Amino acid sequence: MTDSDNLSLFFFAPAKEPKLMNPLALAYIGDAVYDLFIRQYVTSQPNHRPNHLHREATRFVSAKAQAKALASIMPLLNEEELDIVRRGRNAKSGTVPKNTDVQVYRHGTAFECLIGFLYYRKEFARLQEIMMASLDPVSISSEQSGQKVPEETGENE
Repeated sequence: MTDSDNLSLFFFAPAKEPKLMNPLALAYIGDAVYDLFIRQYVTSQPNHRPNHLHREATRFVSAKAQAKALASIMPLLNEEELDIVRRGRNAKSGTVPKNTDVQVYRHGTAFECLIGFLYYRKEFARLQEIMMASLDPVSISSEQSGQKVPEETGENE
């Protein structure tokens, strides 16, 4: 399936070119796109009890899990995607995370920003590649053990 075959997924174009959008707006749509992807993933598994579906989805859509996913996909990203991740990570949301520290929250936002950027660019094949890579069990098992997200070096937070 090519990206042009997926046009039915794209109903409303953003008001601006995705590269010019506020990173928090990209994260906003990225959150919804990734949540739908994860919901599809968990319902593709054999256990469909609602509580189980919710618990499974939460393993992937929390800020900690998304920060871990970002850390695991960083080597796969090109320069433009890395720039979008930096913009998303450095965006100030004005809200304080409840269940995690600010650094992990910002990395989770950066992941969502990348997802939103790829979605609005209609780069559906790349979007699928990134989201599928986020399902890596190594990342998820590390997240569950409570390990911290590796810090990036050489850049201001």
